[in-house]
Amino acid sequence: MSVTAALILGYHLGVDDAEIYIPAIKRAADPGLFPFGSEFFMSHAHLSLFPDLVGGFARMTRLPADAAIFLCQGVGVFLLLWAAWRLAGVCFQSSQARWGGVALLAGAMSAPVAGTALAIMDPYVTARSLSTPATLLAVACWLANQRKRALAWLLFTALVHPQMSVYGAVFLGCLAMMRRLGSVERPEPVLALALPFLWGFQPATGPAREALLSRTYFFLSNWAWYEWFGAFAPLALLWWFSFRPPRGTTPVFRLVARTLVPFGLMFTAAGVVLTYTARLENYTRLQPMRAFHLVYVIFFVLLGGLAAEYALQKRLWRWVALFAPLAAGMWIFQQVSYPFSPHVELPGASSPNPWTSAFLWIRANTPRDAVFALDPNYMAAPDDDQHGFRAVAERSVLADNRKDSGAVSLFPQLAVEWKSEVLAQTGWGQFQLQDFQQLARRYPVSWIVVRRPAPAGLVCPYENKGLAVCRIAEVETKR
Repeated sequence: MSVTAALILGYHLGVDDAEIYIPAIKRAADPGLFPFGSEFFMSHAHLSLFPDLVGGFARMTRLPADAAIFLCQGVGVFLLLWAAWRLAGVCFQSSQARWGGVALLAGAMSAPVAGTALAIMDPYVTARSLSTPATLLAVACWLANQRKRALAWLLFTALVHPQMSVYGAVFLGCLAMMRRLGSVERPEPVLALALPFLWGFQPATGPAREALLSRTYFFLSNWAWYEWFGAFAPLALLWWFSFRPPRGTTPVFRLVARTLVPFGLMFTAAGVVLTYTARLENYTRLQPMRAFHLVYVIFFVLLGGLAAEYALQKRLWRWVALFAPLAAGMWIFQQVSYPFSPHVELPGASSPNPWTSAFLWIRANTPRDAVFALDPNYMAAPDDDQHGFRAVAERSVLADNRKDSGAVSLFPQLAVEWKSEVLAQTGWGQFQLQDFQQLARRYPVSWIVVRRPAPAGLVCPYENKGLAVCRIAEVETKR
């Protein structure tokens, strides 16, 4: 089932959030990479052992970094389904219900989580690739009264993704209190004690505020009605489940359903307070609504188990009738999301995507210490499919306006340099030879990536149907 789930989900190297995580992995595997601009991804990496874990594995085994990253994705999918099996085992009495929970989660991995900009499982590697199954395993072990194992998995989560471990720890605390007291106390005051030590209470200003506001999903006031529906519908169903335990469930099922409701409402209340209190604007960076990622993962396991118990039972045709359309729909969703790339981008394989092809040529044919510049909004280009330059090309580059702004939204100290580099590349589509030369005088840029046809006077050793890779240093020596 893990292989089937992975094929439905697909795989893409260095897209979206992976542009933050993959360069750190590759630098751990090869410390000579990224001599310029590494602060835009290392700010995250310094808080986690995830890059060192995957990058160190690549160095130890002498596997290419891309192969180690691809293997990490497969391990993450397997662990998540194993964790779902463990959780379903303590919530349901029959094996068919356990398989139903695992199958629904496997088929719905691409499902978006309310308005959090997260999916249950991404078709690319991030720290969540390992933190999600580790958190679910911690919950399953806790419910099975294997407390030491639960704490070990939670510790592992904290080492690879500190933020997601907080949600797991709070949920385990809620489970413990629900078992003992029959209700969940509110831990927000305890958590709030740490807030003054993170950021100031004054609203962000200048470039830092611009980067913060660019993450619209941080602010619940920006959520559409269907995103709110995505948050409250699972809670409503869980609340219903908790009143009358469905057939074939164990007492643990009711405990989990009953605990998830106040858990989700608690973080929703925190999100509302941070959004609508001006002095707490900086703390929207904490993203309390990401707690719904854990809610969704558990909810799909419970829902799949109930579907098997009540509707699917032991009728093969019913299983096929439910899961075949679901799998096909999720596969089509991934195809639509990445229309210019193969569904599974295998390590070492060529790509029809013009951006990926250019980035791979750069990796193989330019100096390791080269510094690049390209359109700061290149990740929004439709034919790029959100592939990140650093992750694929393995070269330094000036800051972009998409993913690097995300780093700034969490680490405001990067704001001034980020804004300076982005402004220096503003108007990229109209740049001529003298503009590129001026950029090279201001920053150590020696190469650029531009749309074809390249501006006159540039020397471009690589071109494909849409892009050209050109040297700046050679241009300047000819002046």
